[in-house]
Amino acid sequence: MGADRSLRDRFEHGLAAPICLTWELTWACNLACVHCLSSSGRRDPDELTTSEARTLIDEFAALKVFYVNVGGGEPTIRADFFELLEYAVDRKVGVKFSTNGTRITRTRAQRLASMDYVDVQVSLDGATRVVNDAVRGAGSYDAALLAMSELSDAGFGRFKISVVMTRENVGQLDHLEALAERFGAQLRLTRLRPSGRGVDSYESLRPTAAQNRALYDWLLAHPDTLTGDSFFHLSAFGEALEGLNLCGAGRVVCLVDPIGDVYACPFVIHEEFRAGNVRSSGFRNVWQNSELFRSLREPGNAGACASCGSYDACRGGCMAAKFFTGLEMSDPDPECVFGHGEAALAAKKLTLRPTSSPDHSRKVPVAISAR
Repeated sequence: MGADRSLRDRFEHGLAAPICLTWELTWACNLACVHCLSSSGRRDPDELTTSEARTLIDEFAALKVFYVNVGGGEPTIRADFFELLEYAVDRKVGVKFSTNGTRITRTRAQRLASMDYVDVQVSLDGATRVVNDAVRGAGSYDAALLAMSELSDAGFGRFKISVVMTRENVGQLDHLEALAERFGAQLRLTRLRPSGRGVDSYESLRPTAAQNRALYDWLLAHPDTLTGDSFFHLSAFGEALEGLNLCGAGRVVCLVDPIGDVYACPFVIHEEFRAGNVRSSGFRNVWQNSELFRSLREPGNAGACASCGSYDACRGGCMAAKFFTGLEMSDPDPECVFGHGEAALAAKKLTLRPTSSPDHSRKVPVAISAR
């Protein structure tokens, strides 16, 4: 279970190219999810042009990036989405894109099913309409299930159902797994982070300590469920979970935003974690030479966790979760299974926390339009 120690040590010092990276293609979105990491809604007029996006894909191909996780916003809103998708595939750059499903028509599902090196993640944050729509907006549950049906009918294969774990849906894990099986899909669970609009919804939505324990036990019993590195902080309970138990920010992952800014990871869209811009210096140069990324690849400091016997299991937890709750990088994760993060937060008596920037949230409620 867990990553091999020598492999983890190699990852900790950074790789010549990221294993995968997230590319937020646009901030435009027709939903307004309350936990949106990128505070998406309105399109930025300065987002990368089609030509610039193709050049960036060329860089990914030259670096032999394993795959690109395309997101947003809702990436399919860009008029050149399929053009860029096909260009990446032609350059042998795998694409996994996340969608809210509202724009996956039968024709588009069939087009996606005919393409190689493409994977699709349909976002859904509840096994029921009530739970999902409270987070993602009225009508989003039905739209996501319709998209899943279209993908399944088109013979796409095992697309992913991507779920952000909240205190409202932890109890629905078995139902979510059954939903994935119904559509021939695979369940992917991710951690709620206090980033973007999640800064405001984190306290009310994050799982309780007891729920995190239940989630850990469920994941141990379902090792085929995809998690990436979302829950390595829970490995301190005992047996290590599958995946890399290490913060990969600036080491094996990073984020490129719609205007070409490069951040250490998708969960820390903040000036403090901005490494550079692909327009001014190219992606390769930012990845290999930025001062921020070089510092993140230095040997880690256990900080306040040095005396904890479980540090090697959880590695101090998530950098973004610490930063946006007001903790220092040397502090425990705010969801430390032993409660050390909660104690650290209580001791700081914070009145103001960092917020993601920029904020592209819409100023009025968003309705799901017909396809």
